[in-house]
Amino acid sequence: MTARFVGLFEAEYPRVHAYLARRLPDRSAAEDLASEVFGIAWQRTMADGVPSPAWLFVTARNLLANHRRKSARREEIEAAVPTGVPADDDTADRVLLVLESLRPDHREVLRLRYWDELSGHEAAQVLDCSEGAVWVRLHRARRAFSAAWDLPVSSRHHPHSTATGRGGT
Repeated sequence: MTARFVGLFEAEYPRVHAYLARRLPDRSAAEDLASEVFGIAWQRTMADGVPSPAWLFVTARNLLANHRRKSARREEIEAAVPTGVPADDDTADRVLLVLESLRPDHREVLRLRYWDELSGHEAAQVLDCSEGAVWVRLHRARRAFSAAWDLPVSSRHHPHSTATGRGGT
């Protein structure tokens, strides 16, 4: 089975990589996704036998769609960061600090939506509430995040401080 997989890899990797490279502006992303296709193919080989070349392209197409969704969400999040703020490691650290300053329910809904990339329906299942309630909670959490972002660092609520001046629930 290993020899058959190696043969599939040698024959099809260039084609799968080219398929992805034609659809992505970033060559390294195409290489990463092509590698992921064959990682998934190897797992399938171990369970069900060597997949067909067509299966590789279906998997590549699905991974490409996931990659595009993640990129769009990442751009959406970056657009939500106030303008004029450089997107670097300091910004990432600041986002984490601001996030930690929020109420636990606000942190959770933001993480579910933006980090875990759950849909409103999926987040509703996790939070055991209606989808409408998720969107209301998300709206409130975004407002809280935006307000906390605008605060000076010294006046933000930190989870381990005792005097915050803000309600904890």
